[in-house]
Amino acid sequence: MLKRFKILFLLPLCCAFTVPQQGDIFCGIKNNAFKAGETVTMKIFYNAAGVYIGAGEAVFTTTLERFNGRQTYHCVAEGKSYTFFDKFFKVRDRYESYIDTATMLPVKFIRNVDEGGYKIYNNVTFNHSVGTAVSTNGVYKTTNCIQDAISSVYYARNIDFSRYKVNDKIPFDLFLDDEVHHLYLRYLGKEVIKTRYGKFRAIKFKPLLVKGATFAEGGEKMTAWVSDDPNRLLLRVESPIAVGTIKVDMYGYSNLRYPLTSLISVR
Repeated sequence: MLKRFKILFLLPLCCAFTVPQQGDIFCGIKNNAFKAGETVTMKIFYNAAGVYIGAGEAVFTTTLERFNGRQTYHCVAEGKSYTFFDKFFKVRDRYESYIDTATMLPVKFIRNVDEGGYKIYNNVTFNHSVGTAVSTNGVYKTTNCIQDAISSVYYARNIDFSRYKVNDKIPFDLFLDDEVHHLYLRYLGKEVIKTRYGKFRAIKFKPLLVKGATFAEGGEKMTAWVSDDPNRLLLRVESPIAVGTIKVDMYGYSNLRYPLTSLISVR
């Protein structure tokens, strides 16, 4: 059961994957949702017996840096389990993405994780002009406008959901674990949601999940909500896992690009 916690800090990323496939008009979208200096904290809760308990947290930070002569957003997500869960399954994860500010495409992705003693390190450099990703393990072909686990989160925040109808699918391609995954999210409309932080006007969707040990069958098992304002801030993720369910809530933020006008009341 506790072994499943190794994906807790990927969940807020996966739920926001909304990357365009070849030919989609979103290829080369401009960033109008976030700015350098932003920090967002997510808290992860686990439920196996009808009660949600805090299991860990993830912090997302964004800075502006030069990388290989390009102006990039250096986006970092660091996740860790709380002290109580460390005794059962210690998690210390760090994901980094350098995103070209002009195209919102990743130029480098670094995954450095330690999950219950199982360690993964992968350093990926993207060459979009020739459609390749050079990772620690080799060279792999990619599709047009490919994104990584972190860049896709920030890219997704720039989607104009007013262009879609309820139940429309938004396709995307994701490079993870040296593979290209063809996925999508299903737009479910708008609603008011109450989180541990407060009450929000939100946009709701379901992502198609990558098949694996935790989500053995894949499918639309997860539900996510982002703020219905220009920030498109991730507010909540809910999903069943192999044993129990998890809930991920936004718990704090600073230096947003716009006022969080979707916030109706603070809890």
